[in-house]
Amino acid sequence: MANESGTAGPAEVAVSPPGSRYTVQSVARALRLIDVVAEGPDEGLTLSEIARALGVSKSTAFALAHTLLDGGYLRATEAGPRYHLGLSLVRLGDVSSDRFPLGPRCRPILHELAARTGLTTRAAMNDACRPIFLERVNAPGAIRFHTPLGVPEAAHVSSAGKAILATLTDVEVAEVVARTGLPRRTRKTITTLAELQIDLAATRRRGYAVDDEEDVEGVFCVGAPFFDHSGACAGAISATGIKRELLPRAVDDLGQAVRGAADQVSEILGGAARTRHHDDEYAAGSRP
Repeated sequence: MANESGTAGPAEVAVSPPGSRYTVQSVARALRLIDVVAEGPDEGLTLSEIARALGVSKSTAFALAHTLLDGGYLRATEAGPRYHLGLSLVRLGDVSSDRFPLGPRCRPILHELAARTGLTTRAAMNDACRPIFLERVNAPGAIRFHTPLGVPEAAHVSSAGKAILATLTDVEVAEVVARTGLPRRTRKTITTLAELQIDLAATRRRGYAVDDEEDVEGVFCVGAPFFDHSGACAGAISATGIKRELLPRAVDDLGQAVRGAADQVSEILGGAARTRHHDDEYAAGSRP
């Protein structure tokens, strides 16, 4: 396969641009290569497709890909070859899941919530005020959502993210927005800090957040935060489905169901289920 790339020179070992000056460029590219293959089609990607996606020469892509092949992080199939994710990632995912058991702990609660609501349910950890989903239970029936796990998501467009943001003060929310911005996803996306603060105030009053086609058109989502033994927001539970006309009472019933599931996770983590006292503090924009 060496002739598919020409001469395979050594991958660069360089410091990346300012902002991540301790990042080794070749390592960052190798990790990005894994993401590119993961996001690619089921039949895998050719070396040319990988090189284009990374913005590198075929020789650099060849060196990166074959380093990952040697470690089992990629596998190649003929003809082409075409590159796929390797089985070493399965092993690492299994180890990671065992050592970070939030997902497995949430799974029975997510199953119960999915059965009760008929929606896809997910559990996210709070990663610097961004939701990273660790566990998912698909809705009963044929409808499936493309909801990848382990990927940081924008907080201002998801119900889980807004549930997490609502546990912060207004000043802290402004600091998060200054770092991340409020990029538009749909015509309903909140794109100003003032609008976001109003939405979060409503979230605090209700005890749950709503994503009304703000991330993906035609998709409706409700989320609620859960808390660890220290009282800090550890993440959020969400329920996602196709947008349909719902009376306010039906939305609130769904919100209360999601909030109840989040309370169960709080109890598992040694945190307290929400009480009226907690609701008052949550409504004030502070951590319970």
